[in-house]
Amino acid sequence: MKRYNFFKYLPILFLFLLSACSEDFLQIDPAGKIESSDFPANDDEVWSMMVGGYNLMQWNYGRDWNSAFFVKNLPADDVNAGSSASDQLSYQNLDDFKNEADNTVTTAIWEGFYKTINHCNTIIERVGTSNSFREQIVAEAKAMRAWNYFELVVMFGDVPFFTQNATDDSGYNMPRVAKATIYEQIETDLIDAISVLSLKSTYSDNHKFRIAKGAAQAMLGKVYLYQEKWSEAHEVLSQVILTEGTEYDLEPVFDNIWRRVGEFGVESVFELEYTQQEGYDWGNFGWNGEQESNIHVQLMGPRSPFFSNLDKIGIIPGWGFNLPTAKIGSAFNEMGDNGPRYKASLMSETEFLDAGGSIVADEDEDGNAVPAHDYEGYLRLKYATFASETNSRGGAAAELNYSTNWRLIRYADVLLMAAEAYNEDDKPELGVVEINKVRKRAELDELPLSISQADLREAIIKERQLELAFEGCRYWDLIRWGLAEQELGAMGFMSNKHELFPIPQSEISANTAISQEDQNPGH
Repeated sequence: MKRYNFFKYLPILFLFLLSACSEDFLQIDPAGKIESSDFPANDDEVWSMMVGGYNLMQWNYGRDWNSAFFVKNLPADDVNAGSSASDQLSYQNLDDFKNEADNTVTTAIWEGFYKTINHCNTIIERVGTSNSFREQIVAEAKAMRAWNYFELVVMFGDVPFFTQNATDDSGYNMPRVAKATIYEQIETDLIDAISVLSLKSTYSDNHKFRIAKGAAQAMLGKVYLYQEKWSEAHEVLSQVILTEGTEYDLEPVFDNIWRRVGEFGVESVFELEYTQQEGYDWGNFGWNGEQESNIHVQLMGPRSPFFSNLDKIGIIPGWGFNLPTAKIGSAFNEMGDNGPRYKASLMSETEFLDAGGSIVADEDEDGNAVPAHDYEGYLRLKYATFASETNSRGGAAAELNYSTNWRLIRYADVLLMAAEAYNEDDKPELGVVEINKVRKRAELDELPLSISQADLREAIIKERQLELAFEGCRYWDLIRWGLAEQELGAMGFMSNKHELFPIPQSEISANTAISQEDQNPGH
């Protein structure tokens, strides 16, 4: 059972659901206009506004066929789009580096990020800090706004930027602003939030989904890391690490991180909550994106009948997206990583067959076996369709009720980011301490304290590849390290084109402050 039902806050959310910059949405939503001049009138209404922000993030990272989480994963070399070559072409095109400005998925998440930002702006503008509760809410909204702007600048580069919502339609015609300027505001928002936010341990169980001080510190560390502000990054990340054993730690059982038992656990720094308590069936599921379960887990399950007897490993058949690549399987093998981390992340075809599973290949017109699209010999176990993680009680459809949360930042990532920041700041002796914590849990040998900066850099690259596989980090790591063409060139990546997604064509068409000449290079 989940700890919070977001549905009851939808009426309040829709009151404040503000559009992206595009004027297309001005025809639908009363952008920037509040129907009730005295809302919020009390702290209960303030709280409902904040829950509405979390609901928007849940929606943007998990709505059907338009998931920001999926978008962050697909261009990388640890996953293939999967399913069939013609299924959900927007996803397939992202995977194949054929993303265009009219891609429906990148357009949708652009809108989703801005809806969340506008909602946060409304909270910051209207709530004020007249008491400690409201001060906390404003701090959460600032951290949430910072995170959504960070995702935008990483994916799209310079973007329209505003911290106050428009009062008329003309205010939504905003030019692209240099990401360096946006990073300054992101840093300011997070520093402000950190000074106010409570520790994770002070939240009751039904409030663990909220952004805590440690989450804002980890966000700020990541923001610094992406700007190569090494000393600032390890300074703030070290504040999170100082709470090891009290606020955060590595989950001893790696497999538990992805299961219900690990939700909001010791390793969770920032995660988005989904629920199975609605018990959806095929007649009442919210295909328009209003569902609160995580339908993308179902999308990522191994597809039947190609994979058969999946019950032998406790898995329900899914729809075949996000298949692991042979490259990530080889990376585990080359590292000699065949312990708990590997076993909770991947399963080879041989291991699947040995466990009692079977593979039934399709046949072409000549009777020759045809492998599944994008299948390269592995099944993904991280974020898999485990029967134990969904609800089939009382007529509920198991396929529609996965409660699996997206872990957007976890403590292992904090340790690896700190290791990288220390190393690039010419302090490899401090960085190796943090990476060794992660390696120890994976049952790998610890790296020597005398390791060189160059060797530690290479170790961090490999460690992040394995530890954070299928979590939406790999592609953006390769971009910021300057390794994308080396690692992804054979897959279709082109320098000076694929480092950023194109600005959505709908935005260019509707926003009079942006022209076609303002489009990202190569698009």
